Amino acid sequence: MAAGKGKRMDSDLPKVMHQLAGRPLIDWVVDSALAAHPDKVIAIVGHGRELVMEELNGWVEFAIQEEQLGTGHAVQHAEPLLIGYDGDVLILSGDVPLLRTETIEAMFEAHVSSRNDCTVMTCIFDDASGYGRILRAGDSSVEGIVEHKDANPEQLKIKEINTGIYVVDAEKLFDSLMSIRNENAQGEYYLTDIIGDFVKRGWKVGAFIVKDPLEITGINSKEQLQALEEEFLRRNPDLKVEEQ
Repeated sequence: MAAGKGKRMDSDLPKVMHQLAGRPLIDWVVDSALAAHPDKVIAIVGHGRELVMEELNGWVEFAIQEEQLGTGHAVQHAEPLLIGYDGDVLILSGDVPLLRTETIEAMFEAHVSSRNDCTVMTCIFDDASGYGRILRAGDSSVEGIVEHKDANPEQLKIKEINTGIYVVDAEKLFDSLMSIRNENAQGEYYLTDIIGDFVKRGWKVGAFIVKDPLEITGINSKEQLQALEEEFLRRNPDLKVEEQ
């Protein structure tokens, strides 16, 4: 998903085109996806799409989201490019640049071996402020996700967060997206709402917990981008950063 404007970046540049270690954020995401050898990669573009499409031309196919009405609304725009596809879809965010291919492959293995219809990538944060929380039933199975702004006081105490990364059965994904509504604090169609819908339909939902928060850290401000880049370069001291 690469359609968002990223208002808190305080820039006319699409959020995914801001650079980390000399490359646009979206490049890092697409690199990791391509290295996992998918059948195809689809970039859902919207705000500033001309720049994103020019950057990714020849790497991916494009779905255009004219209005940005939420993550669920965004993913719906990929359906025409997946007609006849019988398999699983990996959903990534274009502003989460440091997810490793090895982690993607491990998630797929867990998804298949558990025979899940949907697997959501999660992480444990001591301070989960701003993140959607993973709701689990008494038997520890995943039963839903609640966005931070819609969470009640008890739900805000939950430390397991949604990373916004999923592996989902394609047919069930688009079937479920037809049923979600925008009755929430943001007035948007949340992709997270498919989790509760899957559970209601008896479709199996699982979680894949990532231990390293750096891999799933998204960018919402220039300050966050700078901090993430500094940590990334600290961990990769031999990386040659191209001058822009």
